[in-house]
Amino acid sequence: MKAKNTYIYHVIYYLILVISLNLVNYSNSRAENGHRLWLRYVPVSNSNLLREYRSGINGVVIQTDSPTMKATAAELQRGLDGLLNKHMTLSSKMMSGNMLIVGTPASSNIISSLNLKEQLKQIGDEGYLIKTVEIHHQECTVITANKDIGVLYGSFAFLRLLQTHQQINQLNISSSPKIEYRILDHWDNLNETVERGYAGLSLWNWANLPEYKAPRYTEYARADASIGIDGEVLNNVNANPLILTKKYIKKVAALADIFRPYGIKVYVSVPFNAPKSIGGLNTYDPLNDTVQNWWNNKADQIYHYIPDFGGFLIKANSEGQPGPLTYGRTYADGANMLAKALAPHDGIVMWRAFVYDRNSKEDRQRQSYESFVPLDGKFDNNVLLQVKNGPIDFQPREPFNPLFGALPKTQTMMEFQITQEYMGHSHWLVYLAPLYKEALDSDTYARGKGSTVAKVIDGSVFHYDKTGISGVANTGMDENWTGHPFAQANWYAFGRLAWNHNISSTQIADEWLRMTFTNNPGFISKVKKMMLASRQIAVLCRDPLGLNDLFEQPHHFGPAPWYNRGPLEWRNTYYHRADSEGIGFDRTASGSNAIEQYFPPIAQKFGNIKTCPEKYLLWFHHVSWNYKMKSGRTLWGELCDKYYQGADSVRWMQKTWDKVKGSIDQQRYNHVKALLKLQYKEAVWWRNACLLYFQTFSNQPIPDQYSKPKKSLKYYKNLKVSYPRY
Repeated sequence: MKAKNTYIYHVIYYLILVISLNLVNYSNSRAENGHRLWLRYVPVSNSNLLREYRSGINGVVIQTDSPTMKATAAELQRGLDGLLNKHMTLSSKMMSGNMLIVGTPASSNIISSLNLKEQLKQIGDEGYLIKTVEIHHQECTVITANKDIGVLYGSFAFLRLLQTHQQINQLNISSSPKIEYRILDHWDNLNETVERGYAGLSLWNWANLPEYKAPRYTEYARADASIGIDGEVLNNVNANPLILTKKYIKKVAALADIFRPYGIKVYVSVPFNAPKSIGGLNTYDPLNDTVQNWWNNKADQIYHYIPDFGGFLIKANSEGQPGPLTYGRTYADGANMLAKALAPHDGIVMWRAFVYDRNSKEDRQRQSYESFVPLDGKFDNNVLLQVKNGPIDFQPREPFNPLFGALPKTQTMMEFQITQEYMGHSHWLVYLAPLYKEALDSDTYARGKGSTVAKVIDGSVFHYDKTGISGVANTGMDENWTGHPFAQANWYAFGRLAWNHNISSTQIADEWLRMTFTNNPGFISKVKKMMLASRQIAVLCRDPLGLNDLFEQPHHFGPAPWYNRGPLEWRNTYYHRADSEGIGFDRTASGSNAIEQYFPPIAQKFGNIKTCPEKYLLWFHHVSWNYKMKSGRTLWGELCDKYYQGADSVRWMQKTWDKVKGSIDQQRYNHVKALLKLQYKEAVWWRNACLLYFQTFSNQPIPDQYSKPKKSLKYYKNLKVSYPRY
């Protein structure tokens, strides 16, 4: 009997052990699927640092007298409990030991006694201070700001120090955003699909709003606030007018309520013809009194439900969207009509400068500039002109848009793309901070040397009253938010640069890797190098030497340099202009002369084939196949080398990732490994398809040192891609 009982006990013990292990494995699997983004808050792995952090933070003194301060307290509780691996006491009163004191001078008597008035004057409403101070012979850390939202931003910054294993003694950090409006543009449709979205369906479940407010909305607000995002455009720029109906305004209001404690305002994209399409009018002429009254009443209705509504984003007279040109009015007429409706409520209009005539034979690069420069100074003060970083359309590499620096009297904001429309969708690992930095650091020479794009959009060059930057979001309902695990880094990088465009791509990558994966130095050094090279690798694989728009239509996924259907400016042959003589778009005085839109130092540099950077060579010049490049190779030889170098570099990325096996969780490691394998396959596809096609014009062989494509050009032309999302 005793033996039988012992056997039963062993069986029960074994079953409990198996169940426990399975639960642990399930929990770990769920925890490391990427859903927590860079806010994982796992225990600090460095034992010495962990002891220092624990001794330096014995508790938190905070007043939770507002929704934002409640959110701050909750974040500190979550973050400190996880990072320090112990429960952190939060109190409204000073306790013994080294404390973390959090609040504003208005909410904390302790902070108001510290004589920080002059420092606080310098940081505005959103900035923060993090300082080490001595209080009652105790070394304490203070996180303070003028407004509660600054305290929240400062708390995220403090947690980031712990997550990245920084020293926290003797802190003296002062930080404030360089740009006022830091906005994510969601190209989400009301049917919950996402245009150019590669991470599942829309975050917004419109069918269940406003009754059901999914926890994911708060998680999203936390993530955005942690990087300083302060605005969300909720719907597609190709807007459905239903977003302006009372039914949907109430749904938008529900999201606004969730985002408000995190300092985030909501905006909506609107169709210009809404007064006619849903308003019952027979016109949408912006100079018509009835149309103006319709927009005034609509704005009043929106602000009734959402008192802090941010404003409108609009795409007009572009790619078939309606606009003021329909009635012979100007873009300024249209923007100012909307601006006047929003002005009493402190709302803004973000008017997209992405306009071109699909039937025009003029160089597409010229059209936006020529549309808006004559209107400089004619826009109301609550209008910001939203300009893409390059003059065509979010290509892997473009020169900076000449509109930056050309509008001294018109508030100009940046539009980047975070979603990887032209960068392999969610298949490819492409870290976009180097692209953002390349654009931001470009010198426009608008007010002489040093007038960078960053200084134009932050108001330094022309002293704009309002400043802004936007990014087309890459988030969706995938469990890890962005599809590719590394696509999270582009969301993170956009926010960090929107707050401070002086941060380097290297620093951002380092932070993100440490917070998202591990502080293991071996992992960091290898993978950071891979990340920093990945954008250039993507360019080599797709559009080297200034080529652009070689993508299959309409999904912009695979290679199709032969595409020659539809409107002229949707034809890939229009952009590369390959012929028996050479390849490239002549934008010099002998061609379209788009080069004249840049200030003289840039125009002279780019316009001369000898001084034009080779990365932009075929963007500005039609170049002979036998032109001698700096490498000593002919242009054809250089083009071959770039494409082969691109595919080989993806293979290097694969090998780099293989070396970090065991440094992070197996689930995310396997996910990235599989996607890099797919990326290499697609890089070879791009290489072979493009070179075989361009070879029909160069009439030259692929150099002997390179392996030759095993498939024919006909094979690649007939290859149909069924899986990309539009």
